[in-house]
Amino acid sequence: MNVPLLDLKAQYQSLKSELDAAILNTAETQYFIMGPEVTRLESEISEYLGANNSVGVSSGTDALLLALMVLDIKAGDEVIVPTYSFFATAGVVSRLNAIPVFVDSDPVTFNIDPAQIEAKITDKTTAIIPVHLYGQSADMDPIMEIAKKHNLKVIEDGAQAISVQYKDGKTVGTIGDIGCYSFFPSKNLGCFGDGGMTVTMDDDIAELLKVKRVHGGKPKYYHSMIGGNFRLDAIQAGVLSVKLPHLDSWSQMRRDNAELYTKLFKEAGLAEEEGKISFDENNKVLLPKAIYKETRHKNYHIYNQYVIRVENRDEVLANLRKNSIGCEIYYPVPFHKQECFQDLPSSKDEYPNADFAAEHSIALPIYSELAKEQITYVVETIKRFIGE
Repeated sequence: MNVPLLDLKAQYQSLKSELDAAILNTAETQYFIMGPEVTRLESEISEYLGANNSVGVSSGTDALLLALMVLDIKAGDEVIVPTYSFFATAGVVSRLNAIPVFVDSDPVTFNIDPAQIEAKITDKTTAIIPVHLYGQSADMDPIMEIAKKHNLKVIEDGAQAISVQYKDGKTVGTIGDIGCYSFFPSKNLGCFGDGGMTVTMDDDIAELLKVKRVHGGKPKYYHSMIGGNFRLDAIQAGVLSVKLPHLDSWSQMRRDNAELYTKLFKEAGLAEEEGKISFDENNKVLLPKAIYKETRHKNYHIYNQYVIRVENRDEVLANLRKNSIGCEIYYPVPFHKQECFQDLPSSKDEYPNADFAAEHSIALPIYSELAKEQITYVVETIKRFIGE
C-alpha cells in the first residue's frame, strides 16, 4: 500500500470546478498583484478569526519579517524564540541584524516553555515570538504576562495553526501584537504557491503593515519609511477564498485521523497514554497530546502534523519509507545546533527537550483525505518493525 505524507491532488479534485474558476477569473481580469481578490480574502480572514485587521502578504516568512519591521525591531535587539521550530522563526530575526535568543521546548507540546523565558530576558530584549507548533496553541497566558511585565512585543507564529482557539474565544494570532500565518500548500489552509497573512487587533499597526508591505510607499512612489515587497498575489487570494469555508471540516478530519492513530497505537500495545515524555516497555511510541482539548478551549489541536517519537527513529523512518509510507522529520536540527547560529551566546546553553524531539520525532501522514485503511497500515508497519 502507498501512503503519501500529503496528497494535494485529492483536495484539488474535491473543489476542482471552484478552484479552476477562481484561477480563470484572475486570468480574465489580469489583476495579478493585490486588488479586490486580496481585499476580499482579508475581510474573510478577519471575520473568520475574529481579528480587527488582516493584511495579506507574500509568505509566512515574510509575514514574520514584516511584523518585526513594523514593531521596529532593530539591529542588536534581542528576540526570544523557541529553539525548536521551522528556520524562518529565527532566520527573520537575524535578517534584521537583531539577535535570536533561544528557549527550550515543553516536553509534551513541543511549544516554547514559558517557565524558561524570563531567564533569557535582558535589557536588550524587545520581543517574544511564540510558535503554535504542529497546530497546537502555545501557552499564551504566561507568555503575555511576561511580555507585559517586561514591556515586550509579542509576534505569534501561527504558520501551522490557523483556526486554533486558545481559550475564551481567542484565536491564536489575535492574542499578541501581530499574528502571522502561512498558506504554503502543505498547510491546513494552503494556496497554489507561497502566501501569508498578518493579523492584528491594533488599527495603527495594521496601517503600518499595509504601507510597509509595498516598500513603505504612501502614496505610491512617496516614502516616509522603508518597507519591502511583501504583496499577496490575487490568484492565491482567490484560491484561498474558495478553500476557507472548508477549513473547519478539514481540521476536524485531521483530528479524527489523529484520534484513530492514537487508538490503534494503544491497541497495538505500543503506547499506554498520550503525552508521555520517556520510553518504557508500555510506551515504545510516544504519542502527541492535545492539551487544549478541555471545555475551557473551544478549539484545540488541528494536527498540521501528527508527530510521534520512537527510540530508534532513523531505523523506523527508513522502514516506513521502504514500505511506501511518507514521513518526515520536523525538525532534525534545533536552532542552537545550526551552523549559522553558532556565534550566538544562547547556542551555548542546554536544550534537552528540543534535542530529544529532534532526535526521536517522526511526522506521519495526517491529511484530511487519508483513509482509515492507510492509517491502519502505518500503525501495523511500525508495530511489525518495533516488535512486541
